[in-house]
Amino acid sequence: MSEYVDDRVHLYQKDVIEALPQLQDDFFDVCIVDPPYGASTTNNWSYNENAKLKGFGGDWKLTNELWDLLSQNDSFQSTFAWLKELKRVIKSNGSIWIHSTYHNSGFVNVCCQLLDLEIINEVVWYKRNSFPNLSGRRLTASHETILWVHKGGAKHRDYVFNYEASKEYYSSSDLLKERGKQMRTVWDIPNNKSKDEMLFGSHPTQKPIKVAERILAICGVKDGRLLVPFVGSGTEMVAGLQYGMSVWGYELEEEYFNLAKKRIRTVLNNTQISLFA
Repeated sequence: MSEYVDDRVHLYQKDVIEALPQLQDDFFDVCIVDPPYGASTTNNWSYNENAKLKGFGGDWKLTNELWDLLSQNDSFQSTFAWLKELKRVIKSNGSIWIHSTYHNSGFVNVCCQLLDLEIINEVVWYKRNSFPNLSGRRLTASHETILWVHKGGAKHRDYVFNYEASKEYYSSSDLLKERGKQMRTVWDIPNNKSKDEMLFGSHPTQKPIKVAERILAICGVKDGRLLVPFVGSGTEMVAGLQYGMSVWGYELEEEYFNLAKKRIRTVLNNTQISLFA
């Protein structure tokens, strides 16, 4: 296993499902999750058939027919596994932000309910410059969903919300958000990446850093801890460092581990380079 560890950086080339159980409880302030849409990890899954889960009006035995239909799906199993661990490692006033599309958003929502995680908001990231649908057989996909989740449940809403910062947040590329106005649940963020963001290469599902920047404006904690379970190109870790947080991340693929490491080193070695351009 390769790793890159600094005072503020903990980057590991490791399967996150294996890594999460090793992290301590109530440790992170924010977690930004950009999981594989519809894909599992390398793990084999098994559940204790006598186990019970809260949700939907009472306990579900895993031997239920409906549960069996879900539990045989790799995407559902992996989502449940990492989300259960994230609930444990995030602080009671912390936030989990989860990227999704129609491929996995239903699983994420169901798993949150089963684990008694409250969905604070469902954000629609509107991609004004999305790619056209070349086949002409369906509508052009021009948005993704981001869920803002916390672990306290509906009765304990003591989560960090930088309300004034979210009101003052402004980006010239967003035609919807006005400075001084409340942040809405539709974010107009073009899917463009700057030259600095692409300096060392790219990832197929790489997000523009403006998305992570906005998330941290809403609930970031200066000198706090950010967890990024699926690092990819390192965008969220870079955003966390720029915000002033210490960052932890896991990436299984060597190519993207090395890409993220180069981007992180650039931030640490040259604070004059702003990847929020």
